[in-house]
Parts: sequence; C-alpha cells; structure tokens
Amino acid sequence: MSEHLLTYALPAFISHFISSMILLLLFVTIYIRITPYKEITLIRSGNMAAAASLSGSILGYSIALASAIANSVNLQDMLIWGCIALLVQLLAYFAARVMLPGLVLDIPENKVASGIFLGAISLSMGLLNAASLTY
Repeated sequence: MSEHLLTYALPAFISHFISSMILLLLFVTIYIRITPYKEITLIRSGNMAAAASLSGSILGYSIALASAIANSVNLQDMLIWGCIALLVQLLAYFAARVMLPGLVLDIPENKVASGIFLGAISLSMGLLNAASLTY
C-alpha cells in the first residue's frame, strides 16, 4: 500500500463516509418527523405511496450529498453543502404539499400517484441540487 493511501485517502474516505451516513440518518429522521403520517409504519403495511415518496426523498438527498462529497475541498466544506442539500430537500417536500394540498391524506390512503409525484419532486430536486453543487 502506498503511503498516500494510508496517510490521506483512507482517513478522508472514512471521515466523509461516516459523516455522510450521519447526515443521511439526520435527513431521514427530520423528514419522517415533519410529515404528518408514519412512513415506516405505512411501508411495513405495504403502502406503495409511502414507499415511493420516502424512497424518492432518500434518493434525491443521497444524490445531492454524493455531489457535495465529490466536489468538496475538505470535510467541513462537505458538511456545509450536505446541510444545505438537506434543507433544499425538505423544501421540496413543502413545495409538493403546496402543489397537492391533499397530499397529507393521499399518502396514508395509499394513493400511489401522489406518492410517485412526491418521490419524483424529491428526486428531481436532488438532481438539480447536485448539479448546482458542481462549481
């Protein structure tokens, strides 16, 4: 193994990976708390709308977070952009609620179209968020 790998690359990988997992966990925790329905319970019971919406939000944030990791100059930079990406993804949820006021009732009622729409909004916002992070 090269000295560079052990001295710089491996510690950077570990710190960025662990930090990104913490940010992802933080995002999911906040997301499932701001929604008025219980996504995990709904998903466990087979609710496809909840699965589509939560999956889209996780994928959207993960894409933006991956871009923050790839384009950051150090761990602090990645954490800052990861937090900004988190806020943008949460705003995507609130924007979808404005566009579909009945969304909070549709997801628990397993209206799949609403779940797919919310997932697509979240995924699209994540892609745009990621592209904006490439400077």
